[in-house]
Amino acid sequence: MLNRYKKIDKMRKNSVKNRKINDEVRRVLAQILSGGIKDPRISPMTSVLAVEVAPDLKTCKAWISVYGDEEKKKDTMDGLASASGFIRGELARRVNLRNTPQLQFILDDSIAYGVEMSHRIDEVRAQDRLAEEARGTKGPDAGENISEEM
Repeated sequence: MLNRYKKIDKMRKNSVKNRKINDEVRRVLAQILSGGIKDPRISPMTSVLAVEVAPDLKTCKAWISVYGDEEKKKDTMDGLASASGFIRGELARRVNLRNTPQLQFILDDSIAYGVEMSHRIDEVRAQDRLAEEARGTKGPDAGENISEEM
């Protein structure tokens, strides 16, 4: 019979232990990518944004950001795929886990998207300033003060 009150040994996805493992694996992966890989395809401007290790420690998804054009991103992802065995071995050597997870690298363009959105916002604000100067006003505070009239 199944005992309801038996302590479950498996690590939960959002547990403190899993978050600590994710943080440590992310930190070590960043160290490995910054100095441990000699593959010329991997860009030196590669960052590990996030890591999600499965609760059973069998798999690991790592979100990677690469600064550069599409060709550089593709080359870096190809280099990471070919070096995944070496990276996994280094990870096993540096982090003491029951199982060393199989690595899956996922390209994350969120930083580039954020930079692009920031530039677009700056362009719109510059256009607004030019339009206000053309009208002769400097924004909502430049009009007459309503409280003074009353």
